[in-house]
Amino acid sequence: MNLKGWIECDGVRLMPNAVERMLSEEPEALTRCGGEFLLTWDNCTARDAFGIMPGPVPPGTVCCNGREAARIAPDPAPCALEEAIVTAIGLRSDEGVVAFSGGVDSALIAAFAGLPCVAVGLHGSHDAVWAEKAARMMGLDLEVVTPTVDEVAEVLARVVRVIPDPENPVEASIATTLFFVAAWAAEHGHTRILAGQGADELFGGYARYLTSSDLAAELEQDYADHGRQRARDQAVAARHGTYFSMPYLDLRVVRAARAIPAAERVRGGLRKRPLRAVAQRHIPAEIARAEKKAMQYGSGIWRTIQQLARTNGYKKSVQGYLTEISRAEHDY
Repeated sequence: MNLKGWIECDGVRLMPNAVERMLSEEPEALTRCGGEFLLTWDNCTARDAFGIMPGPVPPGTVCCNGREAARIAPDPAPCALEEAIVTAIGLRSDEGVVAFSGGVDSALIAAFAGLPCVAVGLHGSHDAVWAEKAARMMGLDLEVVTPTVDEVAEVLARVVRVIPDPENPVEASIATTLFFVAAWAAEHGHTRILAGQGADELFGGYARYLTSSDLAAELEQDYADHGRQRARDQAVAARHGTYFSMPYLDLRVVRAARAIPAAERVRGGLRKRPLRAVAQRHIPAEIARAEKKAMQYGSGIWRTIQQLARTNGYKKSVQGYLTEISRAEHDY
């Protein structure tokens, strides 16, 4: 048996020997298990229900001898949003590091996880400054990675080799930021990186939601599209033997969040209202209420990529620059 990630049943983490015993004595029990995992044994492969862990079989399937043998469909007891978040983070906090920006998503994870934190931001960038301030307010163990322009150029060239859409400027800039997080985690002996992915889509975090003509439909569409983002992020993490763990995409949290009407998630000019309400009970109100730029902007990575594009003769087209380095890297 080979297990990448972790498995739980009804809120209890299963140690590898317990998983082996289950597969030997009651293999059908795996279909009721949650977690973030890619599990192989004999001629079978199983992958977690949401497909958080990358793998060669579709999300939520057990495949044996090349054929689908069962579906994985955990069904934990319903619970309120706060309990769901606490449980989801607790299940993931026995090992790892928190990808921290000082925003409400990562700050709430950090508050419950009790793990080391890492932030990425060029010297003087918004995220570098704010993450340090937030960490001091919360008493967190934080390391800030401050890449240079040359390091961003080097990492960007490596990122375009592995992400699904290498010529998309937004995708490439996010992946470059996460590359530094994954590299730091690996250098410090961690394989799991707790991150806030999914919170924007579940709770209404994007600025465009404030003016949406059909918020419910837009939230649904963005949530359904999140698998593409996960593929990008995990491709970057895999380069370092790490993976991103996503508490907000725990089934308990997803159920609790989606039960809240869309109009309550974004209201009165405030995004992610339900998440902020939970956060204000556990982290400083200034952090819980603060609006924050997306990671590629707040970290300064996006501006640096623009600068690199101009330096290399692409004054108006970052995409043109990415196309050039993508082709060069794939030819290499």
